Amino acid sequence: MTTQLRCTCSRCTIRGFMGPAVITTLGVLFLLSELRHGYLAIGHTYPILFIVIGAILLGSALAPMDGHIETPSASAPPKPPPNYASPTPGQGR
Repeated sequence: MTTQLRCTCSRCTIRGFMGPAVITTLGVLFLLSELRHGYLAIGHTYPILFIVIGAILLGSALAPMDGHIETPSASAPPKPPPNYASPTPGQGR
């Protein structure tokens, strides 16, 4: 169980809709393709998917970030300070 807080700002909330919107759009496009016997084939209607993705990205870019919570990056450990000492004695003089 994690105690990590989830951001609830408008920008992150809108971005959270990306996956469900893409899956729903693909489902509707495939359904239309099957119902109309190829008249609305996915090859002709795939730009609608790009429009949905663009609309979500535009909406998230225009949304305010009031109350945004930054999540710390756990994948990268902190870098140690640089070591300016010479690895071999006598060099760099």
